Amino acid sequence: MLNLMRLEMKKNHLGSYVTAAIIANVVILGFMFMILVISKIEGDAGLENYPIALTVIDSFVRCVFIIFAATLIAKLIIGEYKNKTIITAFMYPINRKKLIAAKLAIVILFTFSAIILSNIFITVIFLIISENFQLIPDTLTNAMIMQRIPSVLMNAVAASSMALIPLYFGMKKYSVPTTILSSLLIVMVVSSNTGTFSLNDIIVIPITLAIIGIVIAYLAIRNIEKVDV
Repeated sequence: MLNLMRLEMKKNHLGSYVTAAIIANVVILGFMFMILVISKIEGDAGLENYPIALTVIDSFVRCVFIIFAATLIAKLIIGEYKNKTIITAFMYPINRKKLIAAKLAIVILFTFSAIILSNIFITVIFLIISENFQLIPDTLTNAMIMQRIPSVLMNAVAASSMALIPLYFGMKKYSVPTTILSSLLIVMVVSSNTGTFSLNDIIVIPITLAIIGIVIAYLAIRNIEKVDV
Protein backbone atom coordinates (compact mmCIF):
# COMPACT_ATOMS: atom_id res chain seq x y z
CA MET A 1 0.00 0.00 0.00
CA LEU A 2 2.76 2.46 0.93
CA ASN A 3 4.63 1.71 -2.28
CA LEU A 4 1.46 2.28 -4.28
CA MET A 5 0.90 5.61 -2.54
CA ARG A 6 4.49 6.65 -3.19
CA LEU A 7 4.23 5.73 -6.87
CA GLU A 8 0.93 7.58 -7.25
CA MET A 9 2.34 10.71 -5.65
CA LYS A 10 5.37 10.59 -7.90
CA LYS A 11 3.35 9.89 -11.05
CA ASN A 12 0.91 12.74 -10.39
CA HIS A 13 3.57 15.25 -9.26
CA LEU A 14 1.78 15.97 -5.98
CA GLY A 15 4.65 18.13 -4.80
CA SER A 16 2.91 21.00 -6.60
CA TYR A 17 0.01 20.62 -4.16
CA VAL A 18 2.39 21.27 -1.26
CA THR A 19 3.46 24.52 -2.91
CA ALA A 20 -0.19 25.42 -3.49
CA ALA A 21 -0.96 24.65 0.16
CA ILE A 22 1.78 27.04 1.31
CA ILE A 23 0.38 29.75 -0.94
CA ALA A 24 -3.09 29.07 0.49
CA ASN A 25 -1.70 29.54 4.01
CA VAL A 26 -0.31 32.95 3.06
CA VAL A 27 -3.66 33.93 1.53
CA ILE A 28 -5.54 32.84 4.68
CA LEU A 29 -3.15 34.90 6.80
CA GLY A 30 -3.82 37.85 4.51
CA PHE A 31 -7.56 37.41 4.97
CA MET A 32 -7.18 37.29 8.75
CA PHE A 33 -5.27 40.56 8.87
CA MET A 34 -7.63 42.12 6.34
CA ILE A 35 -10.54 41.30 8.65
CA LEU A 36 -8.69 42.99 11.51
CA VAL A 37 -7.93 46.12 9.46
CA ILE A 38 -11.47 46.45 8.07
CA SER A 39 -13.03 45.92 11.50
CA LYS A 40 -10.83 48.66 13.00
CA ILE A 41 -11.59 51.08 10.16
CA GLU A 42 -15.35 50.50 10.40
CA GLY A 43 -15.34 50.32 14.19
CA ASP A 44 -16.85 46.83 14.27
CA ALA A 45 -15.97 44.19 16.85
CA GLY A 46 -14.43 41.89 14.24
CA LEU A 47 -12.02 39.42 15.83
CA GLU A 48 -12.67 40.70 19.31
CA ASN A 49 -10.82 37.95 21.15
CA TYR A 50 -8.40 35.09 20.53
CA PRO A 51 -10.92 32.21 20.79
CA ILE A 52 -12.92 33.75 17.94
CA ALA A 53 -9.76 34.37 15.89
CA LEU A 54 -8.56 30.78 16.36
CA THR A 55 -11.99 29.45 15.39
CA VAL A 56 -12.00 31.58 12.23
CA ILE A 57 -8.52 30.32 11.30
CA ASP A 58 -9.61 26.70 11.71
CA SER A 59 -12.74 27.33 9.66
CA PHE A 60 -10.79 28.96 6.82
CA VAL A 61 -8.25 26.14 6.79
CA ARG A 62 -10.84 23.35 6.73
CA CYS A 63 -12.82 24.99 3.93
CA VAL A 64 -9.73 25.51 1.78
CA PHE A 65 -8.45 21.96 2.15
CA ILE A 66 -11.81 20.29 1.64
CA ILE A 67 -11.71 21.94 -1.79
CA PHE A 68 -8.07 20.87 -2.17
CA ALA A 69 -9.18 17.30 -1.46
CA ALA A 70 -11.76 17.52 -4.24
CA THR A 71 -9.10 18.62 -6.71
CA LEU A 72 -6.97 15.66 -5.61
CA ILE A 73 -9.88 13.27 -6.12
CA ALA A 74 -10.48 14.84 -9.52
CA LYS A 75 -6.82 14.39 -10.48
CA LEU A 76 -6.15 10.95 -9.00
CA ILE A 77 -9.43 9.23 -9.80
CA ILE A 78 -12.10 11.14 -11.74
CA GLY A 79 -9.71 12.54 -14.32
CA GLU A 80 -8.17 9.12 -14.96
CA TYR A 81 -11.58 7.58 -15.56
CA LYS A 82 -12.62 10.48 -17.78
CA ASN A 83 -9.45 10.28 -19.87
CA LYS A 84 -9.42 6.46 -19.81
CA THR A 85 -5.86 6.45 -18.43
CA ILE A 86 -7.12 4.32 -15.54
CA ILE A 87 -7.36 1.43 -18.04
CA THR A 88 -3.57 1.41 -18.35
CA ALA A 89 -3.20 1.29 -14.57
CA PHE A 90 -5.63 -1.62 -14.35
CA MET A 91 -3.54 -3.56 -16.87
CA TYR A 92 -0.67 -3.83 -14.39
CA PRO A 93 -0.59 -6.80 -11.97
CA ILE A 94 -1.99 -4.64 -9.20
CA ASN A 95 -5.21 -5.29 -7.35
CA ARG A 96 -7.74 -2.67 -8.44
CA LYS A 97 -9.13 -2.26 -4.95
CA LYS A 98 -5.68 -1.64 -3.51
CA LEU A 99 -4.96 0.93 -6.21
CA ILE A 100 -8.12 2.94 -5.50
CA ALA A 101 -7.59 2.54 -1.75
CA ALA A 102 -4.07 3.96 -2.14
CA LYS A 103 -5.41 6.95 -4.07
CA LEU A 104 -8.05 7.66 -1.44
CA ALA A 105 -5.51 7.21 1.35
CA ILE A 106 -3.39 9.92 -0.27
CA VAL A 107 -6.40 12.25 -0.29
CA ILE A 108 -7.20 11.58 3.37
CA LEU A 109 -3.63 11.86 4.63
CA PHE A 110 -2.90 14.99 2.60
CA THR A 111 -6.09 16.68 3.78
CA PHE A 112 -5.58 15.76 7.44
CA SER A 113 -1.88 16.73 7.45
CA ALA A 114 -2.53 19.97 5.58
CA ILE A 115 -5.26 21.02 8.01
CA ILE A 116 -3.13 20.30 11.09
CA LEU A 117 0.09 21.86 9.76
CA SER A 118 -1.73 24.87 8.31
CA ASN A 119 -3.52 25.50 11.59
CA ILE A 120 -0.19 25.42 13.42
CA PHE A 121 1.62 27.63 10.90
CA ILE A 122 -1.11 30.24 10.51
CA THR A 123 -1.93 30.34 14.20
CA VAL A 124 1.72 30.81 15.25
CA ILE A 125 2.34 33.62 12.74
CA PHE A 126 -0.98 35.29 13.51
CA LEU A 127 -0.48 35.16 17.27
CA ILE A 128 3.10 36.47 17.09
CA ILE A 129 2.10 39.46 14.98
CA SER A 130 -1.11 40.09 16.93
CA GLU A 131 0.72 40.04 20.27
CA ASN A 132 3.58 42.26 19.12
CA PHE A 133 1.28 44.86 17.58
CA GLN A 134 -1.63 44.38 20.01
CA LEU A 135 -4.09 43.87 17.17
CA ILE A 136 -6.64 42.03 19.31
CA PRO A 137 -7.89 43.52 22.61
CA ASP A 138 -7.48 40.28 24.49
CA THR A 139 -4.88 38.42 26.52
CA LEU A 140 -3.59 35.18 25.06
CA THR A 141 -3.25 32.34 27.58
CA ASN A 142 -1.91 28.81 27.37
CA ALA A 143 -5.36 27.57 28.39
CA MET A 144 -6.88 29.07 25.23
CA ILE A 145 -4.37 27.26 23.04
CA MET A 146 -4.72 23.95 24.89
CA GLN A 147 -8.51 24.11 24.60
CA ARG A 148 -8.23 24.48 20.82
CA ILE A 149 -6.02 21.43 20.26
CA PRO A 150 -8.72 18.71 20.70
CA SER A 151 -11.15 20.74 18.59
CA VAL A 152 -8.65 21.21 15.76
CA LEU A 153 -7.78 17.50 15.77
CA MET A 154 -11.41 16.42 15.72
CA ASN A 155 -12.28 18.91 13.00
CA ALA A 156 -9.32 17.72 10.92
CA VAL A 157 -10.46 14.09 11.18
CA ALA A 158 -14.03 15.03 10.26
CA ALA A 159 -12.97 17.30 7.39
CA SER A 160 -10.58 14.75 5.86
CA SER A 161 -13.40 12.17 5.91
CA MET A 162 -16.22 14.38 4.62
CA ALA A 163 -13.84 15.56 1.87
CA LEU A 164 -14.42 12.14 0.26
CA ILE A 165 -18.09 12.90 -0.45
CA PRO A 166 -17.34 14.60 -3.83
CA LEU A 167 -16.09 11.20 -5.03
CA TYR A 168 -19.70 10.02 -5.25
CA PHE A 169 -20.84 12.93 -7.41
CA GLY A 170 -17.72 12.90 -9.57
CA MET A 171 -18.02 9.19 -10.34
CA LYS A 172 -21.59 9.60 -11.59
CA LYS A 173 -20.48 10.92 -14.98
CA TYR A 174 -16.73 11.13 -14.43
CA SER A 175 -17.09 14.89 -14.14
CA VAL A 176 -14.28 17.00 -12.71
CA PRO A 177 -16.42 20.19 -12.42
CA THR A 178 -19.10 18.25 -10.53
CA THR A 179 -16.46 16.96 -8.12
CA ILE A 180 -15.23 20.48 -7.37
CA LEU A 181 -18.73 21.98 -7.14
CA SER A 182 -19.86 19.32 -4.67
CA SER A 183 -16.91 20.20 -2.42
CA LEU A 184 -18.03 23.84 -2.51
CA LEU A 185 -21.48 22.75 -1.34
CA ILE A 186 -19.91 20.87 1.57
CA VAL A 187 -17.88 23.94 2.46
CA MET A 188 -21.04 26.06 2.42
CA VAL A 189 -22.67 23.65 4.88
CA VAL A 190 -19.80 23.36 7.36
CA SER A 191 -18.90 27.05 7.23
CA SER A 192 -22.44 28.44 7.33
CA ASN A 193 -22.70 30.60 10.43
CA THR A 194 -24.44 33.57 12.03
CA GLY A 195 -21.26 35.21 13.29
CA THR A 196 -21.10 33.45 16.64
CA PHE A 197 -22.53 30.07 15.69
CA SER A 198 -21.59 27.65 12.92
CA LEU A 199 -23.39 24.56 11.67
CA ASN A 200 -20.11 22.76 12.28
CA ASP A 201 -20.67 23.39 15.99
CA ILE A 202 -23.62 20.98 15.87
CA ILE A 203 -21.46 17.92 16.39
CA VAL A 204 -23.90 15.57 14.66
CA ILE A 205 -23.44 17.42 11.34
CA PRO A 206 -19.66 16.97 10.86
CA ILE A 207 -19.86 13.43 12.28
CA THR A 208 -22.66 12.51 9.88
CA LEU A 209 -20.84 14.03 6.89
CA ALA A 210 -17.63 12.24 7.90
CA ILE A 211 -19.44 8.89 8.11
CA ILE A 212 -21.02 9.51 4.71
CA GLY A 213 -17.57 10.23 3.26
CA ILE A 214 -16.11 7.04 4.71
CA VAL A 215 -19.05 4.96 3.43
CA ILE A 216 -18.69 6.46 -0.06
CA ALA A 217 -14.98 5.60 -0.08
CA TYR A 218 -15.68 2.07 1.13
CA LEU A 219 -18.32 1.49 -1.53
CA ALA A 220 -16.07 2.93 -4.23
CA ILE A 221 -13.33 0.46 -3.29
CA ARG A 222 -15.69 -2.51 -2.90
CA ASN A 223 -17.50 -1.93 -6.19
CA ILE A 224 -14.46 -1.04 -8.29
CA GLU A 225 -14.64 -4.32 -10.20
CA LYS A 226 -18.15 -3.41 -11.35
CA VAL A 227 -17.25 0.04 -12.66
CA ASP A 228 -17.32 0.36 -16.43
CA VAL A 229 -14.08 1.90 -17.68
